[in-house]
Amino acid sequence: MPSALWRFAVVIGVPLGLAKSEYDAMLIPGWGYLIVPLLSVLQEALALLTLGLVRPWGEVWPRWVPGLRGRRIPVLAAAIPAALGALACTVYGVLFVWTTLHTDMAITQWGEWVMNVCYIPIVAWGPLLAVVTTHYYRRRTRP
Repeated sequence: MPSALWRFAVVIGVPLGLAKSEYDAMLIPGWGYLIVPLLSVLQEALALLTLGLVRPWGEVWPRWVPGLRGRRIPVLAAAIPAALGALACTVYGVLFVWTTLHTDMAITQWGEWVMNVCYIPIVAWGPLLAVVTTHYYRRRTRP
């Protein structure tokens, strides 16, 4: 959520210490006004799906799904996408740390601090999702 809020703040023009060149890299103004918020919405929607790994609605199709309502969700139908998501989030987190340490961003010191605070939870998201996915798989396949 913090990284999505940071991106929304960039789009609406909250001063975050970024130089014009950084806005240009994010295509703001331009397509970035569409792409950056959509990225945040997609990120939050995928994060919401993680709750299905720890909630009952992740084991049985909801009543509003025609043709599937009430049936058990196949374990691998949830575990495989979750595992791929955990891998993708872990790679993204590693790349974020590497980029942060090896790139000279045109940003003020306080702006960089705010950005890092907002993005640090993403670094933990991949490994934590892997743990939850493993628990989901083991819980659902236990005899």
